[in-house]
Amino acid sequence: MNKAVVRLALFAALAPLAVACAPVVGNHGFQVVDVNPKDIVAGTDTKSTVLAQLGSPSAVSTFEDNIWYYISQTSERYTYNRPQVARRTVTVITFDKADDKVTEVRSLGLEDGQQLAMNDRETPTRGRQLTILEQLLGNVGRGQLPRTDEDVPGQRRPD
Repeated sequence: MNKAVVRLALFAALAPLAVACAPVVGNHGFQVVDVNPKDIVAGTDTKSTVLAQLGSPSAVSTFEDNIWYYISQTSERYTYNRPQVARRTVTVITFDKADDKVTEVRSLGLEDGQQLAMNDRETPTRGRQLTILEQLLGNVGRGQLPRTDEDVPGQRRPD
């Protein structure tokens, strides 16, 4: 009887550790339901058929309305860590300007992406940094003076 209780307590103590090792998986962006974007045929499909099969795109090109992007991403996060991108798929569908037919279907993966270095410089602003005490005590003495009967709003001045 004692051994069974000890084993049960040990199992109950170690069970959360086993669950903590499993990643939390998040799927973001375009999710394939019935038709895969790779099934779109260049020269046959048009904007209307692509819209009917895949739905609206994740993004449309900024400079050309004839390029549609379907973007999906899967990320994994282990306990107390930042999420890591496990898989990213960007399907680029290019249409002809004249007849809106598909001219090209490209699929880009995570390895096709580029790392960008962010600029960490700050724009200087006028003024100076206030300390905590200056922030807390900054409004002391700036309040309104107590009102008298003579300056109550809505009252007429005796002339």
